[in-house]
Amino acid sequence: GIAGPGGGSAEKPVGLVHLAAAARDGAMIHREMRYGDIGRAAVRLATVHTALDLVAELAYDP
Repeated sequence: GIAGPGGGSAEKPVGLVHLAAAARDGAMIHREMRYGDIGRAAVRLATVHTALDLVAELAYDP
């Protein structure tokens, strides 16, 4: 991903982050998040929140 403040391009804009998580049973989740140019610290914080959501989603077994 590109957290910023610089380094972005049309293909990989600032705020682009890819996350993935896998469970022991083989279930996998991938997210491509485009947070936008909200600042490096905000991108990093949003990424942590999304990562925790992914873990929670995998942990929930209906």
